[in-house]
Formats: sequence, structure tokens, C-alpha cells
Amino acid sequence: MEEAIKYVAKDYKNDQSVRWCPGCGDHAVLNSIHKAMAELGVCPHDIAVISGIGCSSRLPYYMNSYGFHTIHGRAAAIATGVKTARPDLNVWVMTGDGDCLAIGGNHFIHAIRRNVDLNIVLFNNKIYGLTKGQYSPTSDRGVVTKSSPYGTVEEPFIPAELTMGARGNFFARLIDVDLKNTAEVLTLAAKHKGASVVEVLVNCVIFNDGIHKYLSDKANRAERTIFLRHGEKMLFGNNNEKGIVLDGLKLKAVTIGEDGYTLDDILVHDAHEKDMTLHMMLGLMGGDMPVALGVIRDVEAESYDQAVENQIKEVQAKNPVRTLNEYLMSGEIWEVKG
Repeated sequence: MEEAIKYVAKDYKNDQSVRWCPGCGDHAVLNSIHKAMAELGVCPHDIAVISGIGCSSRLPYYMNSYGFHTIHGRAAAIATGVKTARPDLNVWVMTGDGDCLAIGGNHFIHAIRRNVDLNIVLFNNKIYGLTKGQYSPTSDRGVVTKSSPYGTVEEPFIPAELTMGARGNFFARLIDVDLKNTAEVLTLAAKHKGASVVEVLVNCVIFNDGIHKYLSDKANRAERTIFLRHGEKMLFGNNNEKGIVLDGLKLKAVTIGEDGYTLDDILVHDAHEKDMTLHMMLGLMGGDMPVALGVIRDVEAESYDQAVENQIKEVQAKNPVRTLNEYLMSGEIWEVKG
């Protein structure tokens, strides 16, 4: 019996020089993707990495796998075709907040609605970086950019809300500087059967530097974020002295030991709950509540590509026609004579 090949991160790297700005958060995500693929143990030639247009969409160039740098906003559509035609492949989609949620928004929500088995990594720096600093669909209201010199007058998309609104079954959120957890969550996303969306909050050092610093800075991270793990208490704070409770129909952050709250009152995270009400609430937390990181939702459901494959097998089993010639000669036929 042949011994299984043990892959390491470098097996998924190629010899291309990585052309992102020094300090760009995309570097960290690429590093974590290599580690996640090694953890999965999938052969490089069984992986396809599909991207659209944007800084993050250059990622397929840095992979020792099959890759396709497609056109603006169309990565999810093309990846759907790849996965449907070749369900045996491990298909990843690399996309940015502009590429994915503006021109590509329709393809994005339908890939999720169909539950195509794609690993979608959404790089969110809240700006158009490649085209030099215009506001994007996730830019905060009022932000001043090259295309909004007096501040935007639009409300931004929240990827968690959009994903679950499209009936998504897997959503996670990460910060680029958290390398350990990023690799772990990307691995869980790839193991999920169906469409998985991992939003990574990345920093654009040129056009939106520090946009996520209030969360990513080590001095603030423990107080302003909460990392969720299935089956564990929703705790946060420098000493895990705070937690999330359900107060009526709303979530509330409390300090254990104050106002009568004990550890027993703190919610336990259930990522597998089919009802997405609580998951949506967790995905929308912010402001005076910590921002939820980690796997927020992970629910099993039949994937589109598997359903298509099963349907084809069912139809083939009922139909004796096996060749094109048999098909052409079946049913009513006639001969035209001169």
C-alpha cells in the first residue's frame, strides 16, 4: 500500500515574485492559504484558484496549482462552471470587496444561493486599490476618497448580512494579521461542503491605511473583537472576563460578575444551527459590541454541483441511450429520398 504524500506549505508556492505593496494585508492571506492547503493535503494538481480583477485577484499567479485570472466580477460565475464540470476539483475563488460586491454582486449571491462547493475568500480593505483609491461597496458612509471628495452618501454592504441574505450556509470573518486563526478557519471553510465565504479584513497601506486598526491592533483586539468557536462560550476581553448574552431579542455584551451575570449566562456558540437569526445578529455586531471573528455559520446542505451530478446519474440510469448516434436514431425518424 502506497504511503500518502505529506504536503507542506511550500508545495503550493511557485517561483513567481509576489507583486503586492510591502505591508499589504494580502501577503498574510496568501501565506495562510498555502498553510491551509497543506493542512487539507489536497494535491496541487487537484486545485483550481479562480479570481476576478483587483489587487487580491493576482493571487492565482502565486499558486502552484491550476489558476484562472478572469474578468471583473466574474470569478464566481466561472468558478461555478469549473466546479460543475469537474466536481472532483478543490475550487477557490479569490476576490475583493469591489470585484465581488459591485460588478460581481449578482454572481456572488447566486453562487451562494445555489450552494456551489466553492471556497470564496473575500479580501475586504473597503477601497478600490488597483484602480487607485475610489470608494467601494463596503466603504463606510462619509468616507473621503478620490471618487467621494466630500464623503460618500451611501450605506455600505456588510458581507455577513449579504451572505446570509442569500441563504448562505458558511460564513467566517478574519483579520489579516491573525495568521494562526486565518489558516485554521480557511481549512474549516475548505472542508465545508457547499459555498463557504471567508471575509478577511485586510489593510491597504497606500489608499486606506489603518482602516481596520481599531480591531487589528494588539492593544485593542481582545476588547473590540470576539473569536467564535463552535461549542464554546462567547467570551472576550483581555482575561475573557466579558461575554455575550441574549437580552430579550437583542445581543448584549456584559462583564461576568457584574449586574448579576455569571458564566452560566454567557451564550454558547452553535455554528451548526440551521436557523440563521442568531448568526445574522453575530455577523452584524459592532459599535459598542465586539466584532465577531471566526466561523459564525457552518450548516450542512446539499451542494449545487453534487445535486447536478446526482441528477445526471439518475437520468442516465433511466435512459438506455448512451451514444450520440443512438440519440439521433431514437424517437421518430424519417428518410428523405431524392
